[in-house]
Amino acid sequence: MKKIIYIHGKGGNADESEHYKKFFPNDEVIGFDYKSENIFDAVEEFQKFFNQFGKATIIANSIGAFYAMYALSEKNIEKAFFISPIVDMENLILNIMTRANVTEKILRDSKEIVTEFGENLSWKYLCYVRENPINWKVPTNILYGDKDFLTSLETMKNFAAKIGASLTVMQGGEHWFHTAEQMQFLDNWLEENLL
Repeated sequence: MKKIIYIHGKGGNADESEHYKKFFPNDEVIGFDYKSENIFDAVEEFQKFFNQFGKATIIANSIGAFYAMYALSEKNIEKAFFISPIVDMENLILNIMTRANVTEKILRDSKEIVTEFGENLSWKYLCYVRENPINWKVPTNILYGDKDFLTSLETMKNFAAKIGASLTVMQGGEHWFHTAEQMQFLDNWLEENLL
């Protein structure tokens, strides 16, 4: 029996794994309810959790996929399905800084800033993602919505090419796949890539 590990995105939870059980009737689908909110804690938490599995397939959403790529690159992951993965955290942080009117000097001097719209900015985090590019070599399928407000299509295409992943783009799809039409598209994508 294979292990299929579902990794939620920000604001999600392990219960979302129930949706994926119908695709893996002969395998064990496990929702990973991680608590980390930054890359430093996530690497430790993800590695500790995955140490209990010999090998696994992962389905990961958004920031969960980002954490997985840093934490699990040396683990025995057979295949990965990424839904709206965060693939350029540096650019995302810089965009939040611009929105919050925070310069690099201000962030460097302050070390950490909580923005008025609830996103935390960290100089340590920005430096880490700059100095540690993603090194992901697992066979990967990526699902992306062309209305994703966090990552541009060009960025996603470049990333998919860099890691040798297949990329499926849903016209009108959002970062969060949640409508009936989006979920049907997601289901079809998963079925096609499981063959």
